[in-house]
Amino acid sequence: MSESLSGATTTGTVRGEDEVVDLCRDLIRIDTSNYGDHSGPGERAAAEYVAEKLAEVGLEPKIFESHKGRASTVARIEGEDPSRPALLIHGHTDVVPANAEDWTHHPFSGEIVDDCVWGRGAVDMKDMDAMTLAVVRDRLRSGRKPPRDIVLAFLADEEAGGVYGAKHLVNNHPDLFEGVTEAIGEVGGFSFTVNEDLRLYLIETAQKGMHWMRLTVDGTAGHGSMTNNDNAITELTEAVGRLGRHKFPVRVTKTVRSFLDELSDALGTPLDPENMDETLAKLGGIAKIIGATLQNTAAPTMLDAGYKVNVIPGQATAHVDGRFLPGFEEEFLTDLDRILGPRVKREDVHADKALETNFDGALVDAMQSALKAEDPIARAVPYCLSGGTDAKSFDDLGIRCFGFAPLRLPPELDFAGMFHGVDERVPVDGLKFGVRVLDRFLDAC
Repeated sequence: MSESLSGATTTGTVRGEDEVVDLCRDLIRIDTSNYGDHSGPGERAAAEYVAEKLAEVGLEPKIFESHKGRASTVARIEGEDPSRPALLIHGHTDVVPANAEDWTHHPFSGEIVDDCVWGRGAVDMKDMDAMTLAVVRDRLRSGRKPPRDIVLAFLADEEAGGVYGAKHLVNNHPDLFEGVTEAIGEVGGFSFTVNEDLRLYLIETAQKGMHWMRLTVDGTAGHGSMTNNDNAITELTEAVGRLGRHKFPVRVTKTVRSFLDELSDALGTPLDPENMDETLAKLGGIAKIIGATLQNTAAPTMLDAGYKVNVIPGQATAHVDGRFLPGFEEEFLTDLDRILGPRVKREDVHADKALETNFDGALVDAMQSALKAEDPIARAVPYCLSGGTDAKSFDDLGIRCFGFAPLRLPPELDFAGMFHGVDERVPVDGLKFGVRVLDRFLDAC
């Protein structure tokens, strides 16, 4: 029997493909709901679980707790050539809340039904966490070093902007990422079946920036039975209505143009970004993701005013989730102020930049070759993510970031609808496919 790097025997050990499903189920069963105000359970239990799984194969993971219960786990794997720049693989362990009454199967049960693992976080993003753990554990048990150093980061708080996770580590422990030049993370590498001869795999090379904002209008308080021409609720709701119905102009960024060109070639038909309805109709389940990358967006999400039915309040507030395309932040903010009008005070609750990188280089080549080896009809294409990830924090360290969490999906699965949606689930075969692709990717990276 041979010895692995960690001293464990390789005979009879569990392969990554064999344990990825159980790892995913275990992670889903750890409730890490993030309400954005520290009222949830936090990520400490998940951080300890990940640390234990990494320690079992000889790594020395460290847990960093930025606030009580808000914990991240980081470890480093030595590569064959430590002089080469390192690669970061990052994932978050927190999830958005879920109301169990709305789900077919309990969101924190990790049940396997219809050949899928069900639960909150199944695609966002405990699937990638599990795939990463499975690949790393397999490689270390069998003594297979990666070509270069790999930094693993399992992070807290991504669903609320990463302040207590990625941002905390970047600002307070940048030494953890010494030598790292490139990174892979969530929401990329998933498949879109064009036909029986072609599957596109969308690699995230860009993501929109964000302005989560609070809108406030001050008015004149008074009795509800009296005439009031300075009603804060009236003024605010009219402004929010204008904003919610506004269609921002189409702006085709470098990444979106590349994606549309690739898709046009795959479909054998021209796609007109100015005709959004016709273009999106050809995209099936990924239309929800792609549609929002053709323009800036501002979605009203919360309203708050008043305390009694017969009292006109002196103030009304609303919250808006604003997202802007790379290169269009200034235009976005100018449009917002024009639409809202002078009476509305706008202030950021959380803001972060947009990102965009080129779809080229050795890392991209490694992604393409790994996908092609496991799926002969695969073609990797760049795309822009309508949301944001922890990549924004790592970009502050000069790290070039990609979304690459490979999944081969059945054409009928509404993958975009799984993110923050009800009945989130990931195919068992998709998880195993992802392990194989990531393993090949690490060989070539």
